[in-house]
Amino acid sequence: MNLPAPKNTPSLPRLLAAPLARLPDPLHSRLLALALTRTLDESLREGELDFLQDKSLSIRVRDAGIDFRLTLGNGRLVAASHVGKCDLVIEGTVYDFMQMLGRQVDPDTLVFQRRLVMQGNTELGLEVKNFLDGLDMEALAWHRHLEPVLLKILPVYKKLFS
Repeated sequence: MNLPAPKNTPSLPRLLAAPLARLPDPLHSRLLALALTRTLDESLREGELDFLQDKSLSIRVRDAGIDFRLTLGNGRLVAASHVGKCDLVIEGTVYDFMQMLGRQVDPDTLVFQRRLVMQGNTELGLEVKNFLDGLDMEALAWHRHLEPVLLKILPVYKKLFS
């Protein structure tokens, strides 16, 4: 897929993306799976992510050259195989994902603007969207610290990389 970022969207320069892209994608996936498993521990225990069982999700950060692949195994998020197609692919830029985490833009808006692309299993995509819509970000300890930082970084990032 690897679509170019839409015009007027800040994009991580290749020089900064190169070190990230040099690390193997399975390592990126394992690190993200570990972080999300810890963060979403309660949701995992309550079975809220069971829809990922036997399914693979790819989160591609196009301008960073990273492809995170996740699935559910033994009640926790784990890295999925990087061989073959994923059931669902969600693709965007670093800036788009930062805007979503900082709650500066709704994912639906990014989809309509074609800045966030979802391809594959539509039902799985809706389940992921519904889970994220229902997630209480305020209850996540890391988000209380991350959001103010993102609010300060986003304008600088946009100015530097537009």
